[in-house]
Amino acid sequence: MGLSERHRLLLDHTFLDYQPLASFLQHPFIVERADGLYYWDTDGKRYFDAIGGIFVAVLGHNHPRVREALLRQLDTMAFSPPMHAVSDVALDFVETLAGVTPGNLDFVKSFSGGSESVEAALKFSRQYWKQSGRPGKYKFVSRYQGYHGGTMGAMAASGTGPRKTPFAPEPSGFLKVLPPTLYRDRIDDWDECNRFAAQAFDDVITQEDPETVAAIIVEPIGNTGGVVTPTDEYFRMLREICDRHDVLLIFDEIITGFGKTGAMFAAQSFGVTPDIICSGKSLSSGALPLGAMIARQDMAAAFEGDVDAQRFFAHGHTFASHPLGCAVGKAVIEEVRDAGLAERALRIGELMQERFEALGRRFGVVREVRGRGAIRGVEFQRDADGVEPFPELGRALKLTALENGVIMRVDPNWFAVCPALTATDDEIGELCDLIDRSMAAALEQVAAAG
Repeated sequence: MGLSERHRLLLDHTFLDYQPLASFLQHPFIVERADGLYYWDTDGKRYFDAIGGIFVAVLGHNHPRVREALLRQLDTMAFSPPMHAVSDVALDFVETLAGVTPGNLDFVKSFSGGSESVEAALKFSRQYWKQSGRPGKYKFVSRYQGYHGGTMGAMAASGTGPRKTPFAPEPSGFLKVLPPTLYRDRIDDWDECNRFAAQAFDDVITQEDPETVAAIIVEPIGNTGGVVTPTDEYFRMLREICDRHDVLLIFDEIITGFGKTGAMFAAQSFGVTPDIICSGKSLSSGALPLGAMIARQDMAAAFEGDVDAQRFFAHGHTFASHPLGCAVGKAVIEEVRDAGLAERALRIGELMQERFEALGRRFGVVREVRGRGAIRGVEFQRDADGVEPFPELGRALKLTALENGVIMRVDPNWFAVCPALTATDDEIGELCDLIDRSMAAALEQVAAAG
C-alpha cells in the first residue's frame, strides 16, 4: 500500500509492536476502518480479519449490540471514582460474568486487559496464601513457549525467551516446564506425550517443595507455541497435582475465553475447573480495553476482616471496573450466550479443519492441524515424509497473505486463525480460499528463491 509523507514522518515518533520500523516500512500497512469481518487500509483495500485483530473481535467489528451498550453508557456515566465507590454497571458486569463461569468461580475483578488480569492473579495468589497462614507459597510454575502478557510479572510467567531477554533479570519465583509438543519427536504416542508433560509439573513442585509453590498457570491452548492443544487428560492431571499439593490452578483464558473453543471458557471444553481464570481480549470484542480476574468465591474469605486488619486485596488500577468497559463486556457476554456462538464455534472449527487438512494433502507441507472450536493452527514441515521445520514458507506466507487480503497470525513454522464467531459458512469458505491462494503463492516464492 502507499504511505503518505505525513504517516511516514509520524512513524518516526512511535514504536511498533515486536518489529523494527525499517522492517515495517518495507511492507507498510495502515488500517483506516473496520466493520464485521473486515478491515480496510488507507488505500481502500479490504482485508478478511481471520484472527479477530489478535484473538479479540469475537463478534466482529462494530457489532450493533456492543455499539449500543457503549453509547448508552456514555450518555449515563463515563467514569466512576474507584477509591470511593463502585458503579452499578460494574456490579451488573460482575453478575453477568459470574453467571457463565464454571464451578464456583464468581469472585470477579475487572481490569484494562489481559496482562493486568494475569498480574492481578499472581498478586492475588501470593496474598491469598500469606493470609491463609502459608506465607512461604510464592512460586509459580508455567510452560515454556507460553505467553501471559507484557507486564513484569506476566512476562516472568511467560516462556518466550527472546521476548523477555531485553528486560532481564526478571522477578524471582517463576519456574518452567516444557509443553507436550516439544516431546512429540521423542514419544510416539500423543496421549503418553501429554502424560509425560503433565507429570513434569508434579516433579518440579515436588523438587521445589510444595510449601513454596503458590500456583500453576497455563493457557489451555498455547498460541505462541503454535496453537499447542493438550489432551483433556493433561488438564485432569494438572488438577489432581494441584489438589494433592495444595497449589492453585490458574487458567490464562485471555485468548480462549468467550465461546471460541465451543464453550464460554476452555475450562468447560476440557472439563476441568481451575481456581482462577484470567480473561481479556474477546471480553470487549475489541471495543475497549477490558479484562477480568475470576476466582473461587470461597477464596474471598482470606481477604475479609476489619479495617485495622488490612486484609483487603491490596491491588487496584485507575481504570479497573471502568463503566464503559463493564457495559461493553456485559453486552458481549450476553450476545455470545444469547446467539449460541459457542456452538457456532464448533461448526466454524469443523469447516476450517476440513479445509486445512485438504490444504495439507494438496501441498504436502502441513505437519499438523491443531486447535479446538474456532481456534485453529497449522504447522508446516518441509516435505510430506519428514518433520523438518519450514521457516521459509512462514516468512513468505506472512507477505502473500496480506497481498491476498487476509490478516492472520503467521510464525515462520505455523499459522493461526480465529475468525469472529458471527462468520457464516460462506464467509469461512472465502477465508479458506484466501489462505489456499496465499499458501500457493508463498510456495511459489520459496521455490523461486531456490
